[in-house]
Amino acid sequence: MPSSKPSVVLLVLLACASTAPLSVADTTGPHPTLVEPHQALVPDVNIATARGWQDGQTPLAAPGTQVVAFARDLDHPRWLYVLPNGDVLVAETNAPPRPDDSPGLKGAVMKSEMKRSGAAVPSANRITLLRDTDGDGVADLRTVLLAQRNSPFGMALVGDTLYVADSDQVVRFPYARGQTSIAAAPVTVLALPAGPINHHWTKNLLPTRDGSRLYVTVGSNSDMGERGLAAEEGRAAIWEVDLKTGTHRVFATGLRNPNGLAFEPLTGALWTVVNERDELGNDLVPDYLTSVRDGAFYGWPYSWYGAHVDVRVTPARPDLVASAVVPDYALGAHVAPLGLAAATGSALPWKEGMFVGLHGSWNRRPRSGYKVIFVPFTKGQPAGQPTDVLTGFLTRDGEASGRPVGVALDAKGALLVADDVGNTVWRVTAAAK
Repeated sequence: MPSSKPSVVLLVLLACASTAPLSVADTTGPHPTLVEPHQALVPDVNIATARGWQDGQTPLAAPGTQVVAFARDLDHPRWLYVLPNGDVLVAETNAPPRPDDSPGLKGAVMKSEMKRSGAAVPSANRITLLRDTDGDGVADLRTVLLAQRNSPFGMALVGDTLYVADSDQVVRFPYARGQTSIAAAPVTVLALPAGPINHHWTKNLLPTRDGSRLYVTVGSNSDMGERGLAAEEGRAAIWEVDLKTGTHRVFATGLRNPNGLAFEPLTGALWTVVNERDELGNDLVPDYLTSVRDGAFYGWPYSWYGAHVDVRVTPARPDLVASAVVPDYALGAHVAPLGLAAATGSALPWKEGMFVGLHGSWNRRPRSGYKVIFVPFTKGQPAGQPTDVLTGFLTRDGEASGRPVGVALDAKGALLVADDVGNTVWRVTAAAK
């Protein structure tokens, strides 16, 4: 009996340590509270089990707005792109085969948890076109624009060329206005870091306003560099591609897993949302929204939120840490920001700022994210606390009816939200008066 006491004490201590002492609001904003790192013996896994939406259920729209299903019964919709004629493109996609990602016992546990969360379904590998032909706010035409892609994600139209970011390359296709399917063979623009690990596989695209260049997000191949820096070549970065010559360069580095991209309309600056590292505690590290400076280094893997050194990473690089840029705006720890859209052209109550889709935490107690928020801007910079736009993705018993991913404003200024667990694209509009 006495020999069991240390185990009981340890379990009690671990249980106490597993609850976040701070609220999400404490780790949100331009000056988040940053606690001391805490490394648990076993990572705290607290992911929400996927259940999907029951008949008649929808997320909860903010006061003054309403939400309807723009399209249902999709296959893991993750990313959105609105064409000039109002057609909506949806990347129905998931991770490609990654045989060397997450090996061992820890990997097996994580794969099991991802399956429970709805994140392990096979990739449909297609881009679907949705069209609202009668203007009632619900898509009534659905066609497969592109099939047999390799985990497609980002999409961008430049002139009469549609660019698509697969998990391993950027390709292009000819496109004519109103076209509902593309039969032309893809042309490779450039290869992207991939391979048998390809841990953060999603690659997003954003063209410059003049259509001369293309920004591409490339996430890291690990949580904090534990696979060695050779596996991170060209990763944890945003690339800039010259579309005329096909040449590319690394635009900014140290961004663990950037996804959403947007231009701030007043300053023209490039912004992104970034998923930061795990296993430093419930309240570290805050994910963030930041402007992206040419040539800047944002810390990963050597430091977090500026010059806070990650002692797990060896060899250390104090020279790089000294140059690490502090992000502009924290979004809360482990909220998993993915979608990003500037409010330009918004017909909703929010006009100046950015919409962010928070996919939701897997290793925080209590859970964080699982909603869409709006971050207000003033004079081109975030100002104040975010506002909830779309909530209710978690049930009272902690299951996930849905999980928001990509966000985009449609041709009428409504907000579209891709929900990969609920297999739905939601449409948020101002409430009828």
